[in-house]
Amino acid sequence: MKNFIFLMLLLVAQTTFAQLKLEGVVKDSIGTPLELANVIAINQETQKLDSYGITSTDGRYRLAIEKNTKYNIQVSYIGTKTLQVEIATTDVDITKNFTLEYDNALDEIELVYEMPVSVKGDTIVYNADSFTSGTERKLEDVLNKLPGVDVNDDGEIEVEGKVVGKVMIEGKDFFDGDSKLATKNIPANAIDKVEVLKNYAEIGQLSGVTNNQDNIAINIKLKEGKKNFWFGDVTGGAGVATDDDLYLVQPKLFYYSPEYSINVIGDLNNIGEIAFTRRDYYNFTGGFRSPSRGSGTNIDLGSNNLGFLTAQNNRAKAINTKFGAANFSYSPKKTLDLSGFAIFSSSRTQMEEYKGIRYTDPELGIPDEETESNTLQRSDLAMLKFSVGYNPNANNQLDYNILARTSKESQEQMFYSSVNGNINELESSNPFSISQNFNYYYTLDDKNIFAVEVQNLIQDEDPFYNAYLEDKADYDDVADALGMDNLQTGYNISQEKRVKSNQTDAKVDYWNILNQKSDLNFTLGTIYSKQDFDSDIFQTLDDGSKFYVTPTINDGLATNNIGYTFSDVYLGMHYRLKAGIFTITPGFSAHAYGSKNEQFSETYTDNFFRLLPDFNLRMQLKKSEQITFNYAMNTRFTDVNQLARGLVLNSYSSIFSGNPELESALSHNLNLSYFSFNMFNYTNVRARINYSKTVDRIRTSSQFVPGGVVRVSSPFNSGLADESASINGSFEKTIGKFRGTLDGNLSYNKFNQFVNNQASTNENYGQNYRARIRTNFREAPNFEIGYRYTIQDNDQGSSRTKFYTNAPSVKFDALIFKAFTFKTNYSYNNFSDEQKTLNTFEFWDASLSYRKNEDSKWEYELKATNLFDTKSQNTSNSNNLSVSVTEYYIQPRYVTLRLRYQL
Repeated sequence: MKNFIFLMLLLVAQTTFAQLKLEGVVKDSIGTPLELANVIAINQETQKLDSYGITSTDGRYRLAIEKNTKYNIQVSYIGTKTLQVEIATTDVDITKNFTLEYDNALDEIELVYEMPVSVKGDTIVYNADSFTSGTERKLEDVLNKLPGVDVNDDGEIEVEGKVVGKVMIEGKDFFDGDSKLATKNIPANAIDKVEVLKNYAEIGQLSGVTNNQDNIAINIKLKEGKKNFWFGDVTGGAGVATDDDLYLVQPKLFYYSPEYSINVIGDLNNIGEIAFTRRDYYNFTGGFRSPSRGSGTNIDLGSNNLGFLTAQNNRAKAINTKFGAANFSYSPKKTLDLSGFAIFSSSRTQMEEYKGIRYTDPELGIPDEETESNTLQRSDLAMLKFSVGYNPNANNQLDYNILARTSKESQEQMFYSSVNGNINELESSNPFSISQNFNYYYTLDDKNIFAVEVQNLIQDEDPFYNAYLEDKADYDDVADALGMDNLQTGYNISQEKRVKSNQTDAKVDYWNILNQKSDLNFTLGTIYSKQDFDSDIFQTLDDGSKFYVTPTINDGLATNNIGYTFSDVYLGMHYRLKAGIFTITPGFSAHAYGSKNEQFSETYTDNFFRLLPDFNLRMQLKKSEQITFNYAMNTRFTDVNQLARGLVLNSYSSIFSGNPELESALSHNLNLSYFSFNMFNYTNVRARINYSKTVDRIRTSSQFVPGGVVRVSSPFNSGLADESASINGSFEKTIGKFRGTLDGNLSYNKFNQFVNNQASTNENYGQNYRARIRTNFREAPNFEIGYRYTIQDNDQGSSRTKFYTNAPSVKFDALIFKAFTFKTNYSYNNFSDEQKTLNTFEFWDASLSYRKNEDSKWEYELKATNLFDTKSQNTSNSNNLSVSVTEYYIQPRYVTLRLRYQL
């Protein structure tokens, strides 16, 4: 491993020193430097593009070229004649300036190569073929080779450090609200151009009056042969494992024309290649954004999802998945657009985990706990969206969207606790939700713009929980507190719960354009939500009958029947001023809040008025260099789950009772960020500092059963301030065919709570560092060397733990004889605490495929995962009560033979 890394670094050094520099300045006919002019160097012998560059703000360019070589240099700029010059290199660097003449006539010089990167205002256009080597199969393989573009570990696209919010193909939305489906499924050989749309405004009428600095979209332009024809691929595979036969079926089909588009994606396999996870499902926005997102009010409807064990890095003991998705868009006429998608995902997952848990402050008498679990998860998820867009003219736009979700999930867990013995747990849920969004935008004239946005959410959740505790003696104290019948074989306890939510979020905006450098924005908005919460706890007796318990704690309340309403009526005003490099946007919102919850014949109300200021400052140092400062004061409200007085079983060991007199929390949020992307020398620098302080935040008071790990918790408004801070940064530099990246993140969190009636302050420190070097050769093999180092430091007063992770990795791919594609990746992990190494594990995946040539329809692939047959891996985790180390078992070595047909 060390020798391989050394050889790769030596190759980097040798290749870098073997090149020359061609540099200079590009000016126009009157001597003005031209920014963003294109300069390319074409090798006259091979007729291939060897290097390219884009001029800086002062017209400077720099190319890396080979020694003793003849080049054709082409220089182009919008509105000027393309200049073509021949040069011959020796063994010394060359300085050469160019002057371009303005001309409205067409260029007489034919460009042999398209510019790999061109900049047109806020749009960066990448020519995909200029960066690919032939080993790419999906969009993510192409994007990872584009300067300034990356696909993160979650499959999301990042451009210059910012997450892409929308992916389009030929201007049509591709599964709006998710970029992972695009990166994993769009075939690489269909991509002609990748257009990065910076400062993207989805509503063209608002582009001049809204802050879109962090909004980025990507539009994929298809190759000519892919338009008006079906394209894509169908993959089938099989293999043999110890316990079962392996299979894989993956159809991915696409059709695009000017009038309509259709995308169909399917995936059936039992080898753990998850196309769409539960996390993807619950994070999938569908493109919905709440109208009140900038109002200063945060109202949480809560989550009653099952407490599923989460597959780490899509790894578990066994995973069987089925996935299907379809997306369409149709424009019957220029003023009307119809679109939508349907997604279905089904998975069966087996998980085996071993966990060591250390609870806060050993002096409180809470024992350390070791647990083992074997879990079977069943999950069926479905999502359906339909959208209508109507644009009768440039001054009017109307949009309507509806998104429906439903799921059927269950989790059966055989659990062993060193404190509570054997427990069998069952959780199930069949929730659904419907979201609707109506938006209308109207431009009266050059000075007056109006917008109306209305969103409604209807949600119904019905989680069920059951636990059977075989070792009665270990649970007797808890059973007595819950009022259970102790004359049974074991304790069989269940909970039924139902939460219904209905929330409407609406606002009207008016912009008055004062002049070219300033405008006023007035907002009138409201949020109204209603939640109904019902629950009860019962014991199933040996004869099968239900016994509804009456606890000896919590005033005997084991049921809930609560109605909770919340309202916010607000008026906001913001003034934006552009002064030189500064854009200043001060503002405020005035809120009239009202909340009421009714339960057990009592009514609790909280009505008050609050003024929330906010401020934004942007310094535009250059076109792609800026400093941004944000301050915002927010009011945070809780959900009905925290208010319900009756006991609720979060699990057999976590019993909760709400507090109907909870109040809102007030937070101060500051953010300072710096960003620079230099197209001249391909250097990308970004840094961000975040700080948040929350007053009266809702925290928990936990009372542990003496000598045990079962706790009863209740929320309260903490009079002490909670704080969090983070610093993260990234430096990326491209030199010739090599790109180096350094990332770092430091985080700090401090929060307060009560445990066994004693105040407890928890402080968590996190450090995460990552370094990578990767290449982008057109014909030579490519590699990526990476190293990740993390520290997790948890300070719980008298108890402190530290965990360290060292993880080097190597990726390699090569096109051999223009027919074979070899890919492999290797990672090594060392997981330790301050005393010793707790575990080491390594993963090695590899594939070898054969395709006769790039035009061949058929491809054969032999793919192996987990070649070392690693059995398990480790993670660490911390929460407000404990620190834990988990070892979970993963899928064994799988080898499959695959056949892929390309349309």
